[in-house]
Amino acid sequence: MADYNRRFKLPTKILQFCGEPSCLPLAQRLLCFVMKLAVSVAIQGELGSFSHEAAEAMLPGCTVVPSARSVDVFDVIGNGSVQAAVIPIENSLAGTVAEHADLLVARDVFIQREFHLRIVHNLIVAPGVKLSAVRRAFSHPVALDQCREFFRLNPQIEPVPFYDTAGSVKHVIENDLQDAAGIAGSRAAQQYGGRILKTGIEDDKKNFTRFFLIQRLPAASSSKASRNKKKRAVASFEHLMAPGANKTSIAFKVKNVPGALFKSLSVFALRDISLSKIESRPLRGKPWEYVFYVDFLRGDDEPARNALRHLGEVAEFVKVLGIYPAAKG
Repeated sequence: MADYNRRFKLPTKILQFCGEPSCLPLAQRLLCFVMKLAVSVAIQGELGSFSHEAAEAMLPGCTVVPSARSVDVFDVIGNGSVQAAVIPIENSLAGTVAEHADLLVARDVFIQREFHLRIVHNLIVAPGVKLSAVRRAFSHPVALDQCREFFRLNPQIEPVPFYDTAGSVKHVIENDLQDAAGIAGSRAAQQYGGRILKTGIEDDKKNFTRFFLIQRLPAASSSKASRNKKKRAVASFEHLMAPGANKTSIAFKVKNVPGALFKSLSVFALRDISLSKIESRPLRGKPWEYVFYVDFLRGDDEPARNALRHLGEVAEFVKVLGIYPAAKG
């Protein structure tokens, strides 16, 4: 099976062949299901995490491989241990996941799809534990921060930072803690046999996380790109794109000259290309230098290609992070 996966680059072929499963003939849907079973997908965090939910939503039936650290996720996809990875890139309240943004620039990977997951936080305990007994609630610091009102209304419960949402539930259940709870998604309760005491304890019900499905760039594409970063901006990614790709993510660095950012953004305005996001991040190893991240609402069409060529002329470097179908909703 490993030779089959390497030969046919399963994640790309699945996305190109399967499209929207509900719209396909039964025979093709069955074939897609069998193909997806062969795909191993890395996530950061424990089984039962929101990343786990997102991976199963994007590739139902895939084998999810948990990793302790974000860099480990990129390592295993880089060495071919897994065929794809699912990473959170942005939360609608907390903002961009900085480490993942940096790694998308540093590593030879390509975004093939995005997915928006509604984040619902639940108070999860070991079987038999009542709310009156709970004195501590473990979870990731971002999750705790998103449940401030719950802690205000329940001052007897102390928020305790933990490395992972699902990991907090695993910790509570495996150690049979009778005075503690974990805050995580419902998938964590299912995964570890916990009981949900309270559901939907997040402050903002419009809490979403944007996830990327990424794949390693083929060796030929990555080696060619490393020889000439500007050529990377106009390289052909057709073999990696899913049907209906209509959104592009890029990263670029401008030259330190007057008007450089204005000129860089004008390549999109001149072609009526709409930007859906722009932000800057410090460039690792180069203090006070920055990389700009841009999402724009075009796929691999002539205006987009011309804009990227033009950007390559005025920017110090350009990297196409992915071209993919925009998430619905």
